[in-house]
Amino acid sequence: MAASSLLALIDDISTLLDDVAVLTKVAATKTTGVMGDDLALNAEQVSGVRVERELPVVWAVAKGSFVNKLILVPAALLISALLPVAIMPLMIVGGLFLCFEGVEKLAHKLLPHDDEPAPHALLKAVADPAVDLVAFERAKVKGAVRTDFVLSAEIVVITLGTMATASLVQQVVVLSAIAIGATVLVYGLVAGIVKLDDLGLALHRQTDAASRALGRFILRAAPLLMKSLSVLGTAAMFTVGGSIIAHGVPTVAHLVEDVGRSLAERSAVLAFLATTALDALVGIASGVVAVLLFTGGTKLLSKTAAGPRVR
Repeated sequence: MAASSLLALIDDISTLLDDVAVLTKVAATKTTGVMGDDLALNAEQVSGVRVERELPVVWAVAKGSFVNKLILVPAALLISALLPVAIMPLMIVGGLFLCFEGVEKLAHKLLPHDDEPAPHALLKAVADPAVDLVAFERAKVKGAVRTDFVLSAEIVVITLGTMATASLVQQVVVLSAIAIGATVLVYGLVAGIVKLDDLGLALHRQTDAASRALGRFILRAAPLLMKSLSVLGTAAMFTVGGSIIAHGVPTVAHLVEDVGRSLAERSAVLAFLATTALDALVGIASGVVAVLLFTGGTKLLSKTAAGPRVR
């Protein structure tokens, strides 16, 4: 009797693990695009610090990402169980935040402000060991963790959406596996990317010609990769944020789907590019509106707080 009960338990565990493996594979496939955006955004976010501080900054952001997911996984399970209709509005708010950040980033690049250091001054400060850049690092980490929170929320929600009929135990296990795996993968790659120049320099110092040639190639390619990730990271804010907003607004969602469906008959690549461009346009428009509303609201509140002028 005991032996048959043990065998039944083992069979149940085996079935559960098989189901979890299948659900995890499906969820990982669905969230691959968001993980790629997460990688591009965070590699760009943590760049610009001292060489010896690159890995500590990446580790600090990774710890913040773990904390984000430690908050998001139970919260998503709770909201899904008690108030599932709230998931989409919360995702739209997160999408608006990403678009807002993207427009602000573009505005700061295209419209320089008096309170911001010039690029050459910042590089000089980073290179000077006498300059204390603790506040600069904290701002980098804070911004990266804040952005990671929105992307982590989307990963969690997409994962949860692939398991609508799964049991609570399966949902907990799969969400935990995706959350941990995504964080390790993304920040492991981020750490490797920011240390590419060190690897290139080490290879360039070797005696054999092949290592030196590879080192020179890496040293030349690393800055181009970082610049590309910076552009991709900003673009990802609009495509991811715009996609979230578009899916939350039925009219826009139908428009994007119709365009993608009509172009898919000609070319799957063309359909993908078109829908991505539409998502980006939705993201840019939403970000501009959010920035204008925020700026106007901030000015109105400051005038209200200052009170009427005394003549």
